[in-house]
Amino acid sequence: MAQFDHSPKKVVVSVGRQTTSIDDPRVTAREIIQDARDEAFRIKKAVDEEAQKIRQEVLEIEKRIAQKEESLEVTLRQVEKKEKQIELSKEALAKREQELSTIRKDLVAKLQKVSSLTAEEAKKLILENLEEELKDEAAKRIKETEEKIREQADAKAKEILVNAMIAGATDWVAEYTVSTVKLESEEIKGRIIGKEGRNIRTFELATGVDVELDTENPNEVRLSSFDPVRREVARLAMEWLIKDTRIQPTRIEQLVEKSKKQVASDMSEAGRRAAYELGLYNLPQEALDALGRLKFRYSYGQNQLIAAIETAKIAKKLAQEIGANVQICAAGGLFHDIGKIEVEKEGTHVQLGTELVKKWNFPQEVIDCIAQHHEDEPFSQIESVVVHLADAVSGARPGARHEPVKEYIKRLTDIEKLATSFEGVKAVYAIQAGREVRVIVEPQIVDDSGIVKLSHDISERLEKELNYPGQITVTVIRETRAVDIAK
Repeated sequence: MAQFDHSPKKVVVSVGRQTTSIDDPRVTAREIIQDARDEAFRIKKAVDEEAQKIRQEVLEIEKRIAQKEESLEVTLRQVEKKEKQIELSKEALAKREQELSTIRKDLVAKLQKVSSLTAEEAKKLILENLEEELKDEAAKRIKETEEKIREQADAKAKEILVNAMIAGATDWVAEYTVSTVKLESEEIKGRIIGKEGRNIRTFELATGVDVELDTENPNEVRLSSFDPVRREVARLAMEWLIKDTRIQPTRIEQLVEKSKKQVASDMSEAGRRAAYELGLYNLPQEALDALGRLKFRYSYGQNQLIAAIETAKIAKKLAQEIGANVQICAAGGLFHDIGKIEVEKEGTHVQLGTELVKKWNFPQEVIDCIAQHHEDEPFSQIESVVVHLADAVSGARPGARHEPVKEYIKRLTDIEKLATSFEGVKAVYAIQAGREVRVIVEPQIVDDSGIVKLSHDISERLEKELNYPGQITVTVIRETRAVDIAK
């Protein structure tokens, strides 16, 4: 017979996330099913909300993409519109250019017909009118530029030149080109002449100078020669003869040879001292000997060795101020007039000096300074300009030079004659010892703009055609007067 256990049992029911413990077996299945339905609804609702959110985001993205596409389409339409406008503008411009070209041709043809001028003739007429207009403009520009440069450079130029002249100051002793020797008595003069003039002829032959016995000054002997070195040799030999008293042809020749050696030694020493004073070393001995010869050379009464040292000092100081090569400027200034020692050769002192320094293998920069210091050649370097300026400053300072009256008058006459040769010049006056020339013009021929060009042209011709110390200021004056008489 079957038996059943009716004792209470625990039933556990799990629905979704909830666990229901049923102690009572009488809990109905309906409650379990209801709980399952509630859980399913909640899950379905959460899923629906998530899906709705995703759909909303997708819609936003699609909206933004649509806006960008719309903006891009608008931009493309604008670009296409502008391209069409550019094409239309190009076509209109080309058409306009063609129309203008046609109009220009028609106008040129009508102008030629009316004026009876060809295109070349009309071009020439226009250029002439333009040249006249530019003439006034050029004169105005020249004047404005000169004033501007003068204002900017005046203060600095004064400072540099003053410093250079202070540095170049040298002791100056006025000397004359004719050498004289004092005699103690008439007896000495007779011994100098010798029997039948034998001694004086021997002396002149040995020295190459002329001996003049001045009747007005019986206690003097004058020695003259175109070569200053010969004259110095003769002076020294004559002084020794007077002290020696044994005046005879053999003794004269001996003392003349001794005098030549002494003068050569003095010149070499003078050249060495000049180079040392300028800080120039390792120069060829031949160059130093030649430099010393300037000790007895004069130009316009100016001792050339002293002038060379002065010029070199000024050039050296100018070079220091503006940053040029100091050694090149010093050497160029010291040897710039070295060609003047060649008294027996043909050619200018610039040409002869250039040949000498080339023979001594001087640097090309120094050679250029010598060749260009009178602007015989265009300036090739700033050092050449510095030497040119230093030479002008040295030669133009008061008291530097002495000029014979005849040469002075001739120089002034040549200046006035050259300036008078220009068209429209009424009168010319050289003033301030030839350092300034005043030019008065006819106002009907030369206008206000023309006087600027005239002063420039006269200055250029003076530089090219005349030799003069220092510089010349050209002043052109144009004056219009109206005169009437009251009765």
